Parts: sequence; structure tokens; C-alpha cells
Amino acid sequence: MLTYGIWNNKGGTGKTSLAFQLMCRFAQKNLKKRILAVDMCPQANLSELFLGGLTHGGSKNLLAQQGLTPRCTVGGYFQVRLPSPFAPAPFVAEDFLTTPSKFNRSIPANVDLLCGDPLLELQANAINTLANTQIPGTNTWIGVIDWLRDLISKLTHTYDVAFIDSNPSFSIYTQIALSAADRLILPVMADDSSRRAIQNAFSLLYGLKLPSDIYSKYAFATKLTEAGRKLPRVHLIAKNRLTQYMGPASAYAAVLSSIDDDLAALLKSHGDLFTFKNVKSGVVDVRDFQTTGVVAFARGCPFYCMPTGRLDIGGHRVRVNEDYKNDCVDAVDGIVAKL
Repeated sequence: MLTYGIWNNKGGTGKTSLAFQLMCRFAQKNLKKRILAVDMCPQANLSELFLGGLTHGGSKNLLAQQGLTPRCTVGGYFQVRLPSPFAPAPFVAEDFLTTPSKFNRSIPANVDLLCGDPLLELQANAINTLANTQIPGTNTWIGVIDWLRDLISKLTHTYDVAFIDSNPSFSIYTQIALSAADRLILPVMADDSSRRAIQNAFSLLYGLKLPSDIYSKYAFATKLTEAGRKLPRVHLIAKNRLTQYMGPASAYAAVLSSIDDDLAALLKSHGDLFTFKNVKSGVVDVRDFQTTGVVAFARGCPFYCMPTGRLDIGGHRVRVNEDYKNDCVDAVDGIVAKL
């Protein structure tokens, strides 16, 4: 099973809405493949989208999954792991999965979901403590970091591709998520904070340009590599939420050019961290989804099957232009084509 992680340690880049659209479109274009969507964020926005969005009971449906026994979420799975963190107790991976098409008819039937859970925030302190426990002969950190990998390994023959939506932080549950990924998709925006976020991401994930050697032995990359685990390789930089009119004189042009320059330098110095050889192959431009994106988010609906015209959203009539919707579909297709 090929696993994609979607992450940026900067919030507000449109990561979750983009993740939802590309997962659904990939599944719809590959109906013979089985897709696993993993929501590793305590906000669980991706799960609410899959389960119906604002207007079709996504929040209510997610609460129902959290109320099952066992709790049908990533938090429910972690709850099972906590009493025996380093030697996995027997568990049935499918017990924690949901088929979103049973709740939301817009979702392809070949997608299953490991729902997100606010319980992750409560569990984080306990997980951190366990990861730092000193037990002779046991790498407690890797024992915890492998939790999601353990679950995915039980599903290797069931699913063809997994997508992991990660929290913008670099908390312990985000590290658990990223350590299970083979490839990384990094959404960024056309602003200077996104440029810095790329630099921060490479420091956090790969240990590049750390402020002091003191941090090196504690770095995620160091500990993962010493345990014989491979780091995820950057597969795609998605320049998300670009304005509709991005000409060469745009105020954003200099920032976008700087992002490309930084990426080119990293490709030259650390090419082994990427699946692509040049900037053009690894970057995709995504226009701002604007009203179409807001409506899709509210309805929990992929662009490719979303109706156009005047739609009711929470008692308000909102118009979705067909040409704009088609532009959104084309933008998502540009990403899917690179997967």
C-alpha cells in the first residue's frame, strides 16, 4: 500500500479542504482501487466533510462514531494501544474504520475512513510520557511512533492507497502520522509565512538547518533513521489558494519565485528527500476555490459531483457558477495526475 501524508506546520493553507477533494477525486478516478483516508487531526474537520459536512449532519455523524464501542476513531484505536504501548495487544483494525458513503452519498464507495478525534489532545500527554520512558532494551519512542504504522500494516492487503491528513503542529500524534507515510504532499500559500513554513517543515521533519547541534540527537529524522525507518519523501508542493489573476506583476509573484528558488536549492543539496528531480515536476498551482470551495466544504461534496446554480446553505441561497466549478475540478485533477 502506498501512503501519502498531507502536512504543513502552518495552519490556514487550505490543507484539509484540498485533502478532501484530492482523496475523493483520486478514488472516483480509480474505482477498482480501495482507498484508506486517515484523519490524524483532533479537530476532525476532514472526517466531518466525509460524513456529510455542515448541511448534511457531518458533525452529528462523527459524534455517533465516537460513541460506538470500541470508539470508531483514531482516538479509539490509541485508547486500545495505551495499556500495552510497546508490544501491540491484539486488535482488529477494521473495528476503527468507517465507510463514509453510508452517511454521505457524494463519497465514492471505495473509500474507508479512520475518523479524527479530539481525544488525541488528551492522549498526547500520556503518549509523550510513554515515548520518553526508559526501559532497557526497548526503544520506547519508536514503539509509540509505530502505532499508526502497526494499524496500516494490518490493512496492507485490503487497501491500495492511503492518504493521511495531519495536524499543522509537530506534536507526537503528527509525528506518528508522518512516520507512517511514504510520500509527502506539502500545501503552501502565496505568502512569505508559507515560505518560512517550508523551511520549518524541513527542519522539523528532516533536521535541516537546526539552530544548534544540541538538537540533532533529539531530531525526528535522527531517531527515525537510527531505528531503521525510512523518512517520507516530498512528492508534491501544492501552491494553494492562488488568486484568479496571478500575472507576472502580481505582489505574490516574488514570493512564489522565492519558494521555487528555495526548493531548487534543496533539490540540489538534498535530492534524496524528494521523489522528483526538478521544481517543475514537483510543483502544482491551485487557484483559490472561492465560493465553490466554501459551498463544497459546507455540503461535504467533491467538486466533480457538486450541482451548480443556486444552492441552499444553512438557509442562505448561494450561487455556484458552473465555469468556476469546472476550474476547481481541473485544479484538483492537476494534483491527482501527479499521484
